[in-house]
Amino acid sequence: MSGFALAGRRRLQTLSKHVFGQLGLRVWITCCCRNQQRPGCRRSVGTGPQWFWIKQVQKLQTTVNVSTSGGTAAPLMASQQRPTATLLTSILAVVLSSLQIGYHSGNINAPAKIIEEFFNHTWTSRHNQTMTDHSLTMLWSLSVSIKDFGALLGSLGVKHLADSYGRRNSVLIVNCLSVAAACFMFVSKACRSFEVLILGRLLFGLFCGLVMGLNPLYIQEVSPTKLRGAFATLNQVSLAAGTLVGMVVGLETVLGTEDHWATMLSLSLIPALTQYLLLPFCPESPRYLLINRGKERRAEAALLRLRAGEDEVWAELQEMKEEAARTTSSITIQEFLRRFSYKQPILIVLSVNLGSQLSGFNAIINYSTRMFQASFDEAKYLTLGVGVVNLTFTLVAFFLMERAGRRKLLLTGFIFISGCNLLMTVVDSLLPRLRGLQVLLVFCAVAAYELGPGPISWFIAAELFDQPGRPAAMAFTSLLNWGGKFVLALLFPPLLKLCGAYVFLLFGVAALLAFAFTWRRLPETKGRTFDQIAQEFRGAESVSLLSGAGFHAFT
Repeated sequence: MSGFALAGRRRLQTLSKHVFGQLGLRVWITCCCRNQQRPGCRRSVGTGPQWFWIKQVQKLQTTVNVSTSGGTAAPLMASQQRPTATLLTSILAVVLSSLQIGYHSGNINAPAKIIEEFFNHTWTSRHNQTMTDHSLTMLWSLSVSIKDFGALLGSLGVKHLADSYGRRNSVLIVNCLSVAAACFMFVSKACRSFEVLILGRLLFGLFCGLVMGLNPLYIQEVSPTKLRGAFATLNQVSLAAGTLVGMVVGLETVLGTEDHWATMLSLSLIPALTQYLLLPFCPESPRYLLINRGKERRAEAALLRLRAGEDEVWAELQEMKEEAARTTSSITIQEFLRRFSYKQPILIVLSVNLGSQLSGFNAIINYSTRMFQASFDEAKYLTLGVGVVNLTFTLVAFFLMERAGRRKLLLTGFIFISGCNLLMTVVDSLLPRLRGLQVLLVFCAVAAYELGPGPISWFIAAELFDQPGRPAAMAFTSLLNWGGKFVLALLFPPLLKLCGAYVFLLFGVAALLAFAFTWRRLPETKGRTFDQIAQEFRGAESVSLLSGAGFHAFT
């Protein structure tokens, strides 16, 4: 017997003892080598020397849940799906990208007046006249929204990078855009050029669009099923943490001053360079290696680093092999849009992401200081409160994600955001003196957003699509998110001047429509493997993802 077959035999013996030990049975397993296949055994998919799995062992290994001594044993896999140091390091390394994005979302708020003065001074030195208020407002809106426009363009490259270079390597490649952007923003003040600053934000936008499609893709594919949603939420936790850090650093008492604002904008270099130190030592996505590239041994090696137990590794490998046997490694955009089984997931992703962006959250984050300045002298500190609430409820979502599930959190978030937006319109129109209530409603809207729509909108597509469609779905997600942010960042300032608080009425209606569609169509994906979810959309026979009586997501 070859060394490889002997290793396979030991694996099966270890697995059988673990599985049948749950049943109080003693089992001896003889592993068949390549020329000794026995009845009842099944050859695993792959190339080269093979080992064989017994069907009964495979079933019990993934689903055993038996009663012993009057009690019910927990599922075998649940106890093993605990995070390893390699898994935690890998997720920490990729979410540093989100930290940079959050930082640049928060740091542009408090020093807005100072940067506008830089724009005006630069214009005056060139043309010997000051800018009009309208021109200054439009230039500032452009400098804020250009990041989202760049992200919109960057999202178009997610699928190509993810399929061609892998998930981890793609994050490493696009990180150079963040480094270049920070350098441009740093030198803009010395160059006395607001065009250089805007160019830096455009480059950073390209980075945002690419990495916010790649990050959830990598996290979802390296995480165990039972922790997949919680770990995907860490992307949003990092984003919220970066936003809060950016708000603090942007204060006039820290670096948001006339002398140091350019340095403040360039501090995203720190997490960007840290990524270059950590990511090369993190494993590539095992699903990408096996299903997309057919590299079984590399996928196995990656899984052994990412999972706590060997039994879990072999079961997950088997699941990936079965999925690989049924699917192609990649599809074109045309095939993605035409495939019948993708129609429902595409509509769900469209609704959740547009509802999330048009609910008004990013308008509050980007322009909260100006909104509060109309009623409060210390508006920048109230904006800091927005950042604290933002981070706090993102952490709440992290702990609830695998308990409450995606569907409940999304529905709760959308209905509360809608209510808060409607109340903000009413309070501003009928009770303008209740300034404290206005602030409370803003805080509640932020909390509701981060409880569900914020984190879930970024990763739900990765759960609803199979391996070939997942990169295109994440590109679609990034396109919708950044497209909505770009339109909102560009139109919100003039709309606020034109409509006042009635603009929040529009946000409330958008959130209400997203709630209605989510209620009707979105299945629960908590605790389901990628293949089980994909089978539901293919119409395969399996346990329904929805348990509500009289309700079905696929009609």
